[in-house]
Amino acid sequence: MHLSLTYWLLLGRLSAIGLEAWLGAYGVIRAHYTWRDTWASLAMRAGNVAVNIALAGLMFGGLQFAYAHRFLTMGSTVAAWVLLALLDDFTYYVFHRISHECRFWWAAHVNHHSSREYNLSTAARQSWTGVAVGTWMPWIPLAFLGFTPAMILTMQGINLFYQFWLHTEAVRRFPAWFEYIFNTPSHHRVHHASNPRYLDRNYGGALIIWDRWFGTFESENDEEPVTYGILHNVSSYNPFVIAFHEWAAMARDLRHAKSLREVFGLIFRAPGWRADGAGETTASVRAGWQQSARNVPALPEP
Repeated sequence: MHLSLTYWLLLGRLSAIGLEAWLGAYGVIRAHYTWRDTWASLAMRAGNVAVNIALAGLMFGGLQFAYAHRFLTMGSTVAAWVLLALLDDFTYYVFHRISHECRFWWAAHVNHHSSREYNLSTAARQSWTGVAVGTWMPWIPLAFLGFTPAMILTMQGINLFYQFWLHTEAVRRFPAWFEYIFNTPSHHRVHHASNPRYLDRNYGGALIIWDRWFGTFESENDEEPVTYGILHNVSSYNPFVIAFHEWAAMARDLRHAKSLREVFGLIFRAPGWRADGAGETTASVRAGWQQSARNVPALPEP
């Protein structure tokens, strides 16, 4: 049953990608595809599935251990599922934010942002190293709270299924109330942007309320089109380069580290951090942009 559902979900996603590409090619909707980028994203997804299957025991075992030592037993009532949906989405926000603010997890997550295109195939560009470095561990507290591993993994799947359709330019905006509560293509386009205004914003999964509450929300500005990608884009479509380029860059930096403090910072501080303060982090890039904006002379009044 599970394998059958997985098959149909995969077929549905591939069909949606093909349909979006076809409609975009004929100008029916806004969608841009290049075959090399699309195949790179699909290859990343294939590798992600293979690695996740190989390491499934690690993640499930960790959740099972926590559930065996749970403080409560939530059961599987409707109320329990609703509570789990909220807690799962908040947990996703925490995981996602750490994955942008800590280089160790950014190295596993950066591949998802490496495409300079934004379409449904971008959603397929997933990590090969996330499970191995523990990006599933923020969900451990949910098992301690008494949600079964099966419930947690099911809710993760539902949340990620929702996020698939966010990776499109075909949809501009929804009604204001929907945009205020839920993550939408407009909000997620911001998340995939490399513009200083948009960097490291909108971490939510299905809900955008966490970003509004914790100060990481940025709305899409029609006067500043989104530039997709990362600060220093990857020039290769090789999935192995996409999957491991940041790990390789980290290893190169660590070879030149002069102290344990620098080693710690290069691994666990923000991407771009340097011991001499000259690194290009999100904070420094945004500060430079804000300074430039303040120094732009005002236009004379007519």
